[in-house]
Amino acid sequence: MSPVRYGMIGGGQGAFIGGVHRIAARIAGNWTLAAGALSSTPEKARASGAELGLDPARTYGSWAEMLEREAQLPADVRIEAVAIVTPNHMHAAPAIAALEAGFDVIVDKPLADSLANAQAIAEAAERTGRRVAITHTYTGYPLVKQARRLIASGKFGKVRRVAVKYTQDWLSRASDLEGNKQAAWRVDPAQSGDAGAFGDIGTHAANLCEFITGERITRICAELTMLPGRRIDDDGAALFHLSGGGKGTLTASQVLVGDINDLAISVYCDEAGLHWRQEQPNTMRIGYRDRPTEIWNAGGNRAYLDADILAIQRTPAGHPEGYLEAFANIYQAFGNALRGVKAEGDEPGYATISDTLAGMDFLRASLESSRKGAVWVDL
Repeated sequence: MSPVRYGMIGGGQGAFIGGVHRIAARIAGNWTLAAGALSSTPEKARASGAELGLDPARTYGSWAEMLEREAQLPADVRIEAVAIVTPNHMHAAPAIAALEAGFDVIVDKPLADSLANAQAIAEAAERTGRRVAITHTYTGYPLVKQARRLIASGKFGKVRRVAVKYTQDWLSRASDLEGNKQAAWRVDPAQSGDAGAFGDIGTHAANLCEFITGERITRICAELTMLPGRRIDDDGAALFHLSGGGKGTLTASQVLVGDINDLAISVYCDEAGLHWRQEQPNTMRIGYRDRPTEIWNAGGNRAYLDADILAIQRTPAGHPEGYLEAFANIYQAFGNALRGVKAEGDEPGYATISDTLAGMDFLRASLESSRKGAVWVDL
């Protein structure tokens, strides 16, 4: 199978997530970077392309130029997909244009800066028949996929309660914004959208909850706050209801001192409680009332893991895989889909438009609830 040729929008010099996408695509092995519009500044775009070894003729000064000129190239040369790794406010316009130009799209989460813009992307995908993937990274971890299978099997009974948190401390000081490009756009509502920490990492927590339980969040009661001088939430918590009748709590904060990148979830069912933490991603704990606690491990030939989940692990047992490999599993799955390879199991291996629209509605409801004084809001 030939690799999917892709062009990247954003992700040039000084960017974090663009490099993550490129590394993930290389690990996946079924993608090749063929073109780029790596910065909104043409000079920086060209310099970034040179650093990456891109053909100067296919290093463009704007995303519009890239889409127009690539579409004119022969079918076996032009890019086939576009990766969008810009700040949130710059997702919708290039995504819609790429879809209309005949390219599939993989975009960093959240899908857009607002529900309306996310819906516009969804409508463009429906209209053009092109595919869109969103990189909700943590669903790429093998044990997260196995957790979903265990809950779906019904062996633990119904979901009663979920406790999910995503807490960091990298914005806990006023000085954290000084000279920090990544922080600057994330705390600017003009670039991030109306949601801050809830949009940046709360969407990951909500997506992880829905992915593992196989249920949607249907109601939410949220309180979002911010440090003095900030214009957008950097801390928040919520109660929520699930479509299957269970309830839950969600915390998302970037100002909790001492927490580096603490994404953790507990799913309590009738007969067992399942626990996974991103900072120890190769271990999952399952607790029972009348049986010994089980510790599940990823890696190697673990016969208790499903075959297709074993197939996406790359290292021997005891050699940890993490963030980049999980990201790569998403790229690999979407690349396979674009090449017509049918996914094994019960999910495509990447977040779909439907998944991310649910996430955008989660943000809409969280903001509405908080603005009205932490009242219950339906999704």
